[in-house]
Amino acid sequence: MSISIYDYIEKIVPRENILFDEPMSRHTTFRVGGAAKCLIKVNNKEQMKKLIPYLHMTGQNFFILGNGSNLLVGDKGYSGILVKLGEGMDDVTVEGERVKVSAGTLLSKAASIAKENELAGMEFASGIPGTVGGAVVMNAGAYGGEMKQIVESVEVMDREGEILVLDNDTMEFGYRTSVIKSRPFVVLETVLRLQKGKKEEIASKMEELSRLRREKQPLEYASAGSTFKRPEGYFAGKLIMDAGLRGFSIGDARVSEKHCGFIVNSGNATASDIRKVIEEVQQCVKAKFSVTLEREVIYLGDF
Repeated sequence: MSISIYDYIEKIVPRENILFDEPMSRHTTFRVGGAAKCLIKVNNKEQMKKLIPYLHMTGQNFFILGNGSNLLVGDKGYSGILVKLGEGMDDVTVEGERVKVSAGTLLSKAASIAKENELAGMEFASGIPGTVGGAVVMNAGAYGGEMKQIVESVEVMDREGEILVLDNDTMEFGYRTSVIKSRPFVVLETVLRLQKGKKEEIASKMEELSRLRREKQPLEYASAGSTFKRPEGYFAGKLIMDAGLRGFSIGDARVSEKHCGFIVNSGNATASDIRKVIEEVQQCVKAKFSVTLEREVIYLGDF
């Protein structure tokens, strides 16, 4: 990044929000990854409206970072610019049965606020460790629920800084995908449409789902959640288990014994270790069952 570009960015965001050679192990749930050349913390929509079009205009390689819960950054780091949604991008406003949520809000926070306002429908998302923005992009889901069921509209920004509002149909939600995956849009805000419920019943359902997660998922280890998408007609975890890969490891990267759909960092794994395990799992399942496992986890940077 040239001095002139840095000088311009410094006019948009405070100097203390521009970090160089920032270890990505601090910003991903895998707790691995080399340094990002530059990480910029953005705290409000006005900063986003100025920064994103400028990065496009100057041809900068950049990536929008939420909670880093679905991301594997290479050991050699990322040579582009990471735009991290910071404080001020996590506002939640309740208006009747609608909940307006900024893109950087953790799903757990939004679900908790919905519960406190006796709004049901978001319980499935309470244990997903990502942000609302990321969840909308990939139509995140769990335990029979998905974002498609509760999103009314999504406010996005295009590469020129124009603000668009996409309704549920326009979002083209599918299994772990949306229209945003193929368009240069940045999610700014989402309106969720929930239903009135009883706080005690909502809390009870959230507690039950939390119990199931603790029982069935390796929450004691760093991971990115489910590593693979569900192949049509199969379950990824069962395919991996049936391929004899339960507990398979390279270094401290390991297929979870508790849930084979999770690849975990059991200590001091490197990003390369994790990637090698992922690719070995894909190859073995393909060879044994002729099924292609598609990653949910995004690779970023150099390995």
